[in-house]
Amino acid sequence: MSAPPERVKRSDPLPAAAQHAVTDTPRRAARPATKARGAVAAGARAPRRVRQTIKKIDLWSALKISLCFYVCEMAVAVTAFASLWVIAQAFGVIGNIENFIGDLLSTDDFTFTSPEMLRGAILVGLVLVMLQVVVTVVACAFYNLFSQLFGGIEITVVQEDAPSHR
Repeated sequence: MSAPPERVKRSDPLPAAAQHAVTDTPRRAARPATKARGAVAAGARAPRRVRQTIKKIDLWSALKISLCFYVCEMAVAVTAFASLWVIAQAFGVIGNIENFIGDLLSTDDFTFTSPEMLRGAILVGLVLVMLQVVVTVVACAFYNLFSQLFGGIEITVVQEDAPSHR
């Protein structure tokens, strides 16, 4: 066991809290401070809740975002179609389908050509992209009309202060 620490005597007067910190034992000074359960730190604030209403959607922004989204969706779909086509061709599924359709049509020379199938998939994808963009913009226009009549969609945003790292 070690000897108890000596008390420090100072000539200038210190506040009581500072005297306690100077004269306290080292073991107690090394212990972290604990907060009472449920207490909020001195600098921290409770999260602030704000109700906001979406009154209008800009049609130009909706067009740009929906166009980007649906073109990316088409790229993924065409890539998946091309990959499945190559896998099906490798396993002979395409040949079996060609024979089946040839038997239905009573012809021996029916074949699918890969470039034509890919071109057709891309054209169908582009048509679907245009339709989806038009439907999205029209839906936003209807939302703008209805929000003028009924007030829009109300959302609650919780704003929290970022924790400070010291």
